Parts: sequence; C-alpha cells; structure tokens
Amino acid sequence: MSPLTPYFRTTLADAQPPCLSLYQPTHRHHPQNQQDPIRFGNLIKQLQQSLQQKYSADEVTQLLRPFQTLAGNTEFWNHTRDGLAVFAASGIFQVYGTQRPLPELAVVADSFHTKPLRRLLQTADRYQVLGLTRDSIRLFEGNRDALDEIDPAPGVPRTLTEALGEELTEPHSTVASYGGGAGAGGGAMHHGHGGKTAEIEIDDERFFRAVARAVTEHHSQPSKLPLILAALPEHQSLFRRVSHNPALLEAGITTNPDALSTKELRDQAWEVFAPQYQARLKALDNDAAYARSKETGSDDLTEVAVAAVAGRVQTLLIEAGRQLPGRLDPKTGEVTQGELDDPQTDDVLGDLADLVSEMGGEVVIVPAEGMTSETGLAAIYRY
Repeated sequence: MSPLTPYFRTTLADAQPPCLSLYQPTHRHHPQNQQDPIRFGNLIKQLQQSLQQKYSADEVTQLLRPFQTLAGNTEFWNHTRDGLAVFAASGIFQVYGTQRPLPELAVVADSFHTKPLRRLLQTADRYQVLGLTRDSIRLFEGNRDALDEIDPAPGVPRTLTEALGEELTEPHSTVASYGGGAGAGGGAMHHGHGGKTAEIEIDDERFFRAVARAVTEHHSQPSKLPLILAALPEHQSLFRRVSHNPALLEAGITTNPDALSTKELRDQAWEVFAPQYQARLKALDNDAAYARSKETGSDDLTEVAVAAVAGRVQTLLIEAGRQLPGRLDPKTGEVTQGELDDPQTDDVLGDLADLVSEMGGEVVIVPAEGMTSETGLAAIYRY
C-alpha cells in the first residue's frame, strides 16, 4: 500500500483506457474490518459488469486479476486505515490507504476518477507534526479526524547521530526527559561530562538546524502543509531560532512528543491548528463572494469550465461530497452531463480540478458548511 502524496497522479499519467478506479471505507480494528474484503468483492463485481459492456472476457479477467489477488490477502486487510483507493489499467495497479473514509465507488472510464483523493489532498484541514527531542525526530501527518506517523523522506536525519556522524562531540551526554512538559516539571536531565556542556549545546543546535533544513526541503515544500512543532519549551525556542520554514506555525505543542499517545498528539495538534483552519475557510469563501460581485470570479459551471481551459482560474473551491457525472472537454471547456456507471463518463468536478491544477491554479476542497455557493463550486480568476 503506497503513501498518498500530492504526486500520486504522476504514477497514473501514462495509463491507457480502460482505467479502473475503486474506492471504499475501511476499518483499522477487529471486528469492524471483517466486512471490508466482502465489500471490496462487491465493488469488483461492479467493475466487472461495467467492463463487460465493452471488453472481451479475457480482457476483463486480466484487468481484474490483481483485484482478486488483493481481495484474498488477509494480511493486507488486517492493516488498513480509514479508506482505500485502488487504480488499475494495463500495466498499472496502485493501492492507497487514507486517513478518512471514502465513499463506495467503482468507476470504469477513459481516465482515472481521482477526485476523492484530490479532496483528501486538497482539504484545508491537513497538517504535519514534527515531534522533536534532543536526539531524535518523528513525523506525523493528519487532519481533524486522524493522525498517522509517516516515514521521514530520504535526506531527513532521524537521530542526532545520523545527522552529525563523526562530527558528534564525544563522549556525548545521555538525555532523559521526565514528565509530560514544562508544566509538569518536564525539563531534561543531563548525564555526562560537565566540561563538554558547551560543545553538546552546539551539537544540539547543529542537529536542529539539519532537521529544520531537511524537513523544509523534503516535507513542507512538496506537501505545502502547515507544520506543527511538538517539543519541550527549550527545544521549541532553539528550533524556531534556526528554522526558516514558512510552513512552521507560531503555536506549537509544548510537550515531549514521546510522552504522548497518537490520540493525545492528534487532539493537541488539532487544538493548535483549528483556529487557522477556520480562518482560512472564512477567507476563501469571502474572497470567492467578492470575486463574483466584481465579475472576477463565478460559481457557474459553464463559465468556470471555459475560464479553466483558458488558464484564468487562480483558485477553485469545490464542495466536498458533490458529484456531477459527465465529461469535460479539456480543449473547449464544454460540459456534457452523463451517468457514472457509463464507462465513458467521469466526474466533471474532478476533471475540472485536474485541469485547474495543470494550469497552475489552486484547488481547495471545502466542507459543505464552509461554502455559501449553492452550485458546489466557486472560482476566483486571475484576470
């Protein structure tokens, strides 16, 4: 199962039709997860029925074979998250686990139906957490519902020793943190050679500087997600002094991250992030309404589609949960309505999001309560 990143579509870019897209909610724990492979099997049948309208029995069997293999993989079904997305075509089979439930959906079309994953990647409530101690780091990615630990990208040092190697001061002190944080007497106690204290403090700064630089380059810049720092107060101060990451939020979690469960860390992270999330939703909606009033934006699908083809859409807001079956002509912007069970049909809103992104625009998926437009979309134009 691959990690979901903003670049997931690059692995699907060269697919030849038919393109199979399958989505379903899954469960992390027993006994709820027992029904997941059964639901998966039912969705495979829907793909089969759709394929049989146009393709031979041999072609259908070949396309569905990796789905059948996955359906019988007990180990896989015992380690799922909250949602599952599977994409298949000739020579392609990609499986993604998500932190949020996905709607049950099986689509066969000329292109992959990626809108549900775009919604996850482009929702305004996503963030990352850097758990930092004096000698190691952990990285997490989450939203208001879930937080999962992720592997640091190659080039990001996980430990003090990995960052400094032979340049590490020897003998280096052993550090133990007691309690949950400053309020609980959670300072750090040092055991080592007092004469080395100054050099050790230099090591700390060099480690934090290396982490700050690497996390900015390999995580914050590619993901464009806000970063929350979870660290003891003295480590917060030092890290913020050496970091130049514009994604780093001013507020942080002033607790030793190793003393928190994942749930506790998620709860504290959302408490930090929620005010920014709500402010951004309100600002986006206000900007879209102002643009409509000045005719520098629109919430009319026909108008927005034509503007998107011309590269005029700077920001596109799409309401989460909305679907509009049909086809979008990427050359003219003409929209033709249809039915999702038609192998030639996709989701127009998803295609529109893809087009805006390809033209360099920003796409944001907004919860229904955060949208004042009744059409399910709103665009702000560049000109």
